[in-house]
Amino acid sequence: MAACEQTQGQSILQHGVSVNEYLVDLLSYLRTNKSSKTWRLPDWIDQYNNQILCCLLPEILSKYAIYHDCGKPYCLTIDSEGRRHFPDHAQKSYETWMQAQHEAQDQAQHKQIGQLILHDMDIHTIKAEQLEEFARKSEAISLLLTGLAEIHSNAEQIGSIDSTSFKIKWKQIDKRGRAICKLLFGEGK
Repeated sequence: MAACEQTQGQSILQHGVSVNEYLVDLLSYLRTNKSSKTWRLPDWIDQYNNQILCCLLPEILSKYAIYHDCGKPYCLTIDSEGRRHFPDHAQKSYETWMQAQHEAQDQAQHKQIGQLILHDMDIHTIKAEQLEEFARKSEAISLLLTGLAEIHSNAEQIGSIDSTSFKIKWKQIDKRGRAICKLLFGEGK
């Protein structure tokens, strides 16, 4: 992961560490209302703050965030214009994670991290008709918050939360997050 670039100047491992830093900061915001990062937070973060905190899988989130793209070096392709692509990287990352010999004493946690990795892209690609099924997953809120942290981490790498790319991704997560929270928690505060 450290030897394979995610984007120019950032390795896959550095990307995972950055996503984790944003996730840790977001969790800190949920607990203390204080943050050290630049965020564009959806309204549902404050509206459902307590419920979100109760649904997280906190003991494994950092490891998941850091290693969520661990399979990317094994599916990297470079197109004729030199752009990097990682087709089916969530599946490959899941397989890589599950095959790795971890020193984890808790195999249940290892498998749970594997499930988070496998479904890492769901929050970015999920369709409206799939929301109820997604919301039933025990890891739904963890995937949602990690997706929010990831788009902010990526925006930092490309320079701005004002970019068109960020705004498109943010709108998707905002819309899906609001719907998921409403399904899980009702109308909120």
